[in-house]
Amino acid sequence: MKKEQVVNCQFSVWYPIFKKHTIKSLILPLPQNVIDYLLDDGTLVVSGGDNNNQQNQTNNSDSEEEDVQAPEFPEFNSKVLEAINTLGGCVFPKLNWSAPRDANWIALNSSLQCQSLSDIFLLFKSSDFITHDLTQPFLHSSDEDSPNPAINYELVLRKWSELLPGGEFRCFIKENKLIGISQRDYTQYYHHISKQEAQICHSIQEFFSQHVQYQFLDEDCEWDSGKVWLIDLNPFGEVTDSLLFTWEELTSGNSLSANQEQGDTAQQEGPVFRYTTSDVTVQPSPCLSYRIPRDFVDLSTGEDAYKLIDFLKLVRMTKKRQQEDSEEEVEEEVRQ
Repeated sequence: MKKEQVVNCQFSVWYPIFKKHTIKSLILPLPQNVIDYLLDDGTLVVSGGDNNNQQNQTNNSDSEEEDVQAPEFPEFNSKVLEAINTLGGCVFPKLNWSAPRDANWIALNSSLQCQSLSDIFLLFKSSDFITHDLTQPFLHSSDEDSPNPAINYELVLRKWSELLPGGEFRCFIKENKLIGISQRDYTQYYHHISKQEAQICHSIQEFFSQHVQYQFLDEDCEWDSGKVWLIDLNPFGEVTDSLLFTWEELTSGNSLSANQEQGDTAQQEGPVFRYTTSDVTVQPSPCLSYRIPRDFVDLSTGEDAYKLIDFLKLVRMTKKRQQEDSEEEVEEEVRQ
C-alpha cells in the first residue's frame, strides 16, 4: 500500500466515480479551527447544536467551580444543518476515510445516526478512528520515507440508511481482479448466507465486473458491498481490517486456500468467499475494546509489563497505608 493509494481512497475522490451506485452523500470542507478542536485533548465539551445551545461542563479545581464553554462554529454549523436537512434530517458522518464506528457506545441512541453538529462532534471527539485519519493517515504505507501528500480534510455526511449487517460484504481487489469476499460482520452467524452463498457470490461478481472493475484509480483496493450497493472503498493494506482473511494471504502470490472454520468457496476463476458458518465461531465485536481506557486493556492482557509493575506497586502501597492506618487506630483505642 503506497501513499498514493491512500489518497485515492478518500471519499471525495471515489464518490464522483461511483455516485450512481452508492448512498447519497454531501461533502463539506473541514475548517482548520474545527480540526484543532477535534484534536484537542482537553475536556470533552460539545457545541454546534441545532438551536445554538451551549453545553457546558464544570471542572472542580481547588474547590472552585469553573465553567468551560464549548467553542462555537456558527458558520460551519449552518452549513452542516443545511446538508443534514437536504439528506432527510438524519445522517451517517465520517471523515476522508473513516467513520467513528468505535464511538457509537457514547451516543444516547448507541448509533452513528446524527441530526446535528453536536451529535457529530460527540462521536468524532470520542473516536480513535477519527484521530487516526487526522494524525497518521499514511500508517503502514510501504513508501513511508517519501513526503506525505497534502490532505484537505472533509466532513462527509451520508443519508441515513438502515443497512442489514448480514447483507454487507467486504471485497478485496488485487490487480483489478476480485480475489476475496468476506462477511463484513464476521462476529455474528447469519443463517441465510450459507443458504444463499452462490447467489451472493454471483451478485457481487456481476456488480464488480459491470460497475467497479477498471473504474477505480488503483488496481488494488478493498470495498464494502451491501449486495448491489457500493458502501465504501479502502486502501488494499494493513490499515484496513482483513476480516476473515489475513493480509499475508491476500498479498502473497499464492492462491487463497480453504478455511475449515469459516465458509470458504473457491472457484477456479472466481474469488474466495468466507463467512461465519455457525454460532461456535461467533466472536465479540472488535470495537468493544474502545469502550474502556487502553490502560485497562493492557493490564488485563499483560501486553504492557511496565503498567503491570506500576499497578502492583500501587496495590502494595495502598495495602501498606491501610495497614498503617489500622495500626494507628489500634494505638488510639489503647490510649483512650
